[in-house]
Amino acid sequence: MKDLSQIIMLEKDRIVNILLVEDDEVDIMNVERAFKRADIKNPLFIARNGIEALIMLRGGDENLLGVPNERRLILLDINMPKMSGLEFLQTIRADKELKLTPVVMLTTSNQDKDMIEAFDLNVAGYLLKPMTFSKFVELMTTLTKYWSSSEMPN
Repeated sequence: MKDLSQIIMLEKDRIVNILLVEDDEVDIMNVERAFKRADIKNPLFIARNGIEALIMLRGGDENLLGVPNERRLILLDINMPKMSGLEFLQTIRADKELKLTPVVMLTTSNQDKDMIEAFDLNVAGYLLKPMTFSKFVELMTTLTKYWSSSEMPN
């Protein structure tokens, strides 16, 4: 039988540090509301474009909080200013420190060319943003349950 400290350590080990890379404020609010509604405890970090996301993944700076190196998951939009989601994906896949970080596309783009390019860059999934908030909550719940129970590279 495990004592309480072992259980707490196991639960801590299952936390996933989620970086949402999204420029649309309404979509950011939907993810935050979905996390709250579904009582998702995983830390959620927000980057409003790919450049901010790279800074956060590389430790942050005076303006942006760094994302912990352990058990990371990136939720990535495609259509963003400064650096598109696919450009960001190309950049992290070419970076020896970041290339194994799991990325799930969370986008409105159902264009085959975007999906093919994303999978060519080894995304872990390609999800279309649901039209209703209740479906969004379902999607966030399923996604976080899956990644919380998955083995992940550090």
